[in-house]
Amino acid sequence: MAKLVLLRHGQSHYNLEGRFTGWMDIDLSERGRAEAGEAGWLMKNSGLTFDIAFTSVLKRAVRTLWIVLDEMDLMWIPALPCWRLNERFYGDLQGRSKKEAIEQYGKEQVARWRRGFSERPPAVETSDKRYPGQDPRYRDVPHSLLPRTESLRDTQERVLPFWQALIEPELEKGKNVLVVSHGNIIRALAKHLENISDEDIEKVEIGTAQPLVYELDDQMRLVGRRCLGNASMTVKS
Repeated sequence: MAKLVLLRHGQSHYNLEGRFTGWMDIDLSERGRAEAGEAGWLMKNSGLTFDIAFTSVLKRAVRTLWIVLDEMDLMWIPALPCWRLNERFYGDLQGRSKKEAIEQYGKEQVARWRRGFSERPPAVETSDKRYPGQDPRYRDVPHSLLPRTESLRDTQERVLPFWQALIEPELEKGKNVLVVSHGNIIRALAKHLENISDEDIEKVEIGTAQPLVYELDDQMRLVGRRCLGNASMTVKS
């Protein structure tokens, strides 16, 4: 029976400062590095091991993966980065403090942008330095695929082709897979795996560097889910 672990990166500097991050390439804080090490320790000591890993192209996720694999003595396994595992693109909110956004747009509107399934924040222009087309790491990605803003629905539509083409086939072979990514990518994958409704996904929060372990049978049916350490996936009341 294949195991899949979804792991959000450790705390980043922007998490610490209360800023919208999205595709901005912000590194881990000291606490985030410690959280990544603890996640690796938890997985190793629970008997988990992996055959292959996937991550985004953003350094907070990549560095979390490096720390985890080092802690687990698994730095030799294949580790594939892809932009499709990047965090949700928060448009014009990226880099701004959540407090500043609330002052401009109101608490309820910002809450809808953050938690809603279909709400999109204001878009950036293609001339904006935050637009992915301005970043050389995305030079081979067609501009039609690069976002100017995204809802969680858009994020799920971006990540599911990658899931179906690269991650799911590894699980079907019986391999154990580690995905180190971002809060909204994990929400999108959890929604798909657990058939969570559009309404209920708004209540789901993903903790930093807290492993979510899924067990899947050979038909890719969910057999079980558990959290290591503190509760990794919480539902807000």
